[in-house]
Amino acid sequence: MNTTEIFLIALTIIYSLPYLIWRIGRTDYFAPLVVVQIITGILLGPGILGSVFPDYYAFVFNTQVIQALNGIAWWSVMLFVWVAGIELDLRQAWQHRLETSITAGLALGVPLGLGCVAALGMLLFPGWMGAKAMPWQFVLGMGMSCAVTALPILILLMEKLAVLRQPIGQRILRYASMDDIAIWAVLALILLDWERVGRQGAFLLGFAISAYGIRKLMAWLPERDRWYVGIIALAATGFTADWAGLHFMVGAFLAGAILDGHWFNQTQMDLLRHHLLLTLMPVFFLSTGLKTNWAMGGAAVFVVAGLLLLVSVFGKLLGMHLAGKILKWQRGEASLIGWLLQTKALIMIIFANVLLDKQIISSETFTALLLMAVLSTMLTVPVVSPKLARMQALVSRVE
Repeated sequence: MNTTEIFLIALTIIYSLPYLIWRIGRTDYFAPLVVVQIITGILLGPGILGSVFPDYYAFVFNTQVIQALNGIAWWSVMLFVWVAGIELDLRQAWQHRLETSITAGLALGVPLGLGCVAALGMLLFPGWMGAKAMPWQFVLGMGMSCAVTALPILILLMEKLAVLRQPIGQRILRYASMDDIAIWAVLALILLDWERVGRQGAFLLGFAISAYGIRKLMAWLPERDRWYVGIIALAATGFTADWAGLHFMVGAFLAGAILDGHWFNQTQMDLLRHHLLLTLMPVFFLSTGLKTNWAMGGAAVFVVAGLLLLVSVFGKLLGMHLAGKILKWQRGEASLIGWLLQTKALIMIIFANVLLDKQIISSETFTALLLMAVLSTMLTVPVVSPKLARMQALVSRVE
């Protein structure tokens, strides 16, 4: 077979297998299709499929096929992060700045601090830190991985739980939006390269100037032209950010964050996100699974994943209970918000991919982070659903 035919075989597997597992297994309550796609990517990776059927794995996922899949994966995830940047609504956060800053600060800061402590412990054992990382980069990267909230997946889960348009849902979006900015700011800090600091300074200065021009242009253009100009700016910003050593994902987020959501039709934006998840992102999940590595032993990877999950969940819940005490929230709100903000899949996986690409973490650490992201997301709906029902019943009795 030629490369095109093998590539199409790979695509058939990528799209059919997770769909069949999701539909036949009826996993939607605890594992939405996105989560099933991520798990399937791990199963199709070298650690599982590659070890059980090495000849088959080498035939389907050969070098040429992987290169083609990587190109699709890079562009799909850039588009996804771009959309997430556009959907940030900082005006609502500013109107409720005291409450939002306290809550978002604790939601990020507490698990970040505990994650850094866990990372310091990991440094005592060889093989977890990447080949090109300095200890502070590894520690801060792992801490932020424990603090991440995946805003796009949070939106999907809150739609599923029918709380997205409710007041509590809008509050949670404000908190997650502020933390989303912090995630990319910390990533940019981790990626600072003193040998390329001139390039990075030039990029930031040039981006600030071009952002002003793009905003003026976007306000003047009709909506149909804004999509084209936005995508052109996305590709250009991703290139210049990567050229400067900050990674194209930072550029993708910045390209979206400078745009106002009201410049685009919200229905079309929702459809774009939906179609990205349907048509392109499964390829990214597969390419992510291909990077998993169990070389240090599955037991060690699972132990680290469990430790990071415990730190992440406890840190997020502790932060929200502290916020609830300070802001005098109603009973049960802190736990509900803490579990919803625990959703990590996608954004944390993107974050971990960048750390792996820059060799700040090892492939074993990446595998542990991937398992942690999947498990934390799978816990969200089963834990939140009964809590939400109890809270709604309590509100009904009060009324």
